[in-house]
Amino acid sequence: MGKIRIKKVKSTINRTQDQKRTMDALGLRKMNQTVEVEETPQIQGMVRKVNHLVSVEEI
Repeated sequence: MGKIRIKKVKSTINRTQDQKRTMDALGLRKMNQTVEVEETPQIQGMVRKVNHLVSVEEI
């Protein structure tokens, strides 16, 4: 599996608790914060759940 870079581009204010917890689980807490993670099926599912709040690029 490859790696992906995930960047938080929108706020989690007025989002469901489930989406806020998913962002925390991805390690995204502040605006414009970027994390690099392995592209596993679990991570892909988490990104799909909050795809309107993040930007994703392959490394």
